Amino acid sequence: MLNTLRLATFAAAFISLAMPVAADQCGNDSSGFSNWVQAFKPQAVANGISPRVVETAFANISYNRETIRADRGQKSFKLSFEQFMEKRGGATIIARGKKMKAGNAQLFAAIERRYGVPAGPLLAIWGMETGFGNFLGNQHTLSAVATLAYDCRRSAYFTEQLYAALTLVQRGDLSPAAKGAAHGEIGQTQFLPVNVVRYGVDGDRDGHVDLVRSRADALASTANFLVGHGWRPGAGYQPGEPNYVAIQGWNAATVYQRAIAHIGAAIDGQ
Repeated sequence: MLNTLRLATFAAAFISLAMPVAADQCGNDSSGFSNWVQAFKPQAVANGISPRVVETAFANISYNRETIRADRGQKSFKLSFEQFMEKRGGATIIARGKKMKAGNAQLFAAIERRYGVPAGPLLAIWGMETGFGNFLGNQHTLSAVATLAYDCRRSAYFTEQLYAALTLVQRGDLSPAAKGAAHGEIGQTQFLPVNVVRYGVDGDRDGHVDLVRSRADALASTANFLVGHGWRPGAGYQPGEPNYVAIQGWNAATVYQRAIAHIGAAIDGQ
């Protein structure tokens, strides 16, 4: 209950923070980034982020060209299902996923009791996103999110993500030095900052939502995300079944959705 109240409080606070920077301040190269940052900082303070957090968070932010390259080059989602499974190592994820399920049986049982989500789809997501926590990304998270907030292609969407990231820094759940994936995804199952605020769970009950170091937090948060996108305990999650809509909420690419369902079923023995 305390976690629920805590999350509700931060979610309410976040809603009041999500006020995008004016679109005319965006840019398509690095030339205006520094000026954009200087314009954004007082807006962040005006919208509830403490001056100390703003200065700390922006102290080492820079325009991230690797993030822009990644944003412009997402080609694997255009592969066929068979090609995608081969490229992402689907067979390896299934084999390792079965071992991870057995080795973490108590954790997965507790998550299923609480959320009604079985181990299979959680392991499929965990395996595909980070190889079960083995590679979380090497890009400076705040730089990645700030770069995409400044970039004109999806400025409003990533401005919301930037406010969420600053909220996480302010509550002590994200280090200003944190590194992750190229679009600012955080932790073992790669949550964007907004989703950490909305669905993050303190699964190990240590007082913080730490999706990087705590697999209990990461997996419980992933289950909570699926519940928030329509997951119904006991229903199937293959294409055409009720819980497939929740898997669709995880990733917009059809081939990725199919891979989660297929890998999850193989791990669950369906």
